[in-house]
Amino acid sequence: MATLRLFAHVREVAGVGRDDVPGATVEQVLAAAVDRYGAAFAEQLQMCRVWLNGEPVTGPEPVSDGDEVAVLPPVSGG
Repeated sequence: MATLRLFAHVREVAGVGRDDVPGATVEQVLAAAVDRYGAAFAEQLQMCRVWLNGEPVTGPEPVSDGDEVAVLPPVSGG
């Protein structure tokens, strides 16, 4: 199982900052997270970047036990 790390608004919507989520690919991990956290999470997820073990990914990448999938919402600043 991968460790899912959530930050900022995505963490608030899910109600957790870290969770173990099943899936053989990043896409499957994210789909399981949507099932777990619901429609508001899915909506926020569309605006986020996803990283696997510190590297940006697009979704079909394989996930192994102990991998970390991080969901990072857009950041603005001034």
